[in-house]
Amino acid sequence: MLEWLRTIYATVATVVYGLWVTLRNWLATYRSYRGAFVEQYLYPEKPLEVSTRYRGFHRYDLTTCIACERCAKACPVDCIYIGRERVSGGKGFRITSYTVDYSKCMFCAMCVEPCPVDCIFMGSTHDLSTYSRDGCIVDFARLPLDIAWGAATLNPTVVAESKLVVQPVHGGPNQ
Repeated sequence: MLEWLRTIYATVATVVYGLWVTLRNWLATYRSYRGAFVEQYLYPEKPLEVSTRYRGFHRYDLTTCIACERCAKACPVDCIYIGRERVSGGKGFRITSYTVDYSKCMFCAMCVEPCPVDCIFMGSTHDLSTYSRDGCIVDFARLPLDIAWGAATLNPTVVAESKLVVQPVHGGPNQ
């Protein structure tokens, strides 16, 4: 009987301690010196600082890609889809689409290493929030070159606008 009472006491004490930790952390969010998240980071206007080796959303240079498909073959989750067609009257391929499905991508950067012309690399963009899975599929061949290559920020608005573009913005080096 005494062992049973000790078990009940230990159970109640553990639950009360867990609730106290939760309550203490919840009350800490209301301290005046902390401020709101947007007061600390100014997130939409000023992006968060990321480290130099951060593996964010890809950057892709369509003007140098030779459509060798080495990045797609190296991807362990098969999230890179390359559309290409043979150039008429010459050798090489023309890029028709270069799509990355970010709902499957695990940001391992294994697609960056095998590229012989260094046309794909990991960028520093960390947020591509969308309300549907269709927004997670980015076709870099339909993005404007300054955004796909990294001069501007990859954002959900530009990705949504690129889905309305029918033809690629550039055909690649073999055009």
